[in-house]
Amino acid sequence: MMDMRAQTTKTMEIPEEEKRLEKQLCFAVYATAHAFTRAYKPILDRVGLTYPQYLVMLVLWERGELPVKMIGEQLDLDSGTLSPLLKRLEQGGLIKRIRDLRDERQVIVSLTPKGQAMKGEINTIMTAIGQAAGCTLKEMAEMRDMLHRLRGNLGRTGTGDG
Repeated sequence: MMDMRAQTTKTMEIPEEEKRLEKQLCFAVYATAHAFTRAYKPILDRVGLTYPQYLVMLVLWERGELPVKMIGEQLDLDSGTLSPLLKRLEQGGLIKRIRDLRDERQVIVSLTPKGQAMKGEINTIMTAIGQAAGCTLKEMAEMRDMLHRLRGNLGRTGTGDG
């Protein structure tokens, strides 16, 4: 395996075999992300959530009420993407949005009792995805940690958005 870290300023010679689509890390991550979304769909359909809505709910279950801006930062979503998600969650009775009394520019998002009660579905969802992935919790944690490191590295080099 080639060590790409040592080559920072000059172009390296890469064997032709390594240039094939199936050898590209970026394609493996891209295809896996799509596979995850497809695997989550039938599971989340049962609880009435889309995958992006599920991510918003995870943030709120973990952190409690938050300004919209902080949810966007946590999920790396801009307000144009996040606002419609929040609107649908609010229409579903899972969250409520109110203006911050201390700063009218900010909107605070919190779970409703119905949204809080849905937290009990996390174990079912995570178990189903774990079974679909065919990985142990330890293996999933190792892969997640490697992906976090990769994302951080890409963000620092300016070749990705972090």
